[in-house]
Amino acid sequence: MKLSTKGRYGVRMMIDLAAHYGEGPVLLREVAKRQEISEKYLSNLINPLKATGLVEATRGVHGGYVLGKAPTEITMKEIIEVLEGPLCLVDCVEKPAVCNRTPFCIASDLWSEAAEGMSKVLGKYTLADMVIRQKAKRDNLTHDNYMI
Repeated sequence: MKLSTKGRYGVRMMIDLAAHYGEGPVLLREVAKRQEISEKYLSNLINPLKATGLVEATRGVHGGYVLGKAPTEITMKEIIEVLEGPLCLVDCVEKPAVCNRTPFCIASDLWSEAAEGMSKVLGKYTLADMVIRQKAKRDNLTHDNYMI
């Protein structure tokens, strides 16, 4: 399974908003510039995130976007499911009726377990966790590149 650009860029945008949480509304063009993603593409991603309350919009001169909840309350799983749909590798796991082999198919059990593992990992990390990890990664890169 491969995560689409929509999911990857959406996660990056949300981590960026989380990194600026509490600083007021953030312009989409600023996120686009920092993340090196087209503003137009990000504007397409923002609507489903707004519709589910993960992002809020403020209009006007000092407008922009903020997280709809605290970074500690939004998981990677929520973001991916909003942008990509259910975390399911094959249809028969989500809807067993689509395949008459599901009741005795051992492969179905494998796909189900794989989806559960993915769900567990993505549900484990919040935006706050990712901001901390991002800062640590940047600090490590800066430290590793330090020369006398």
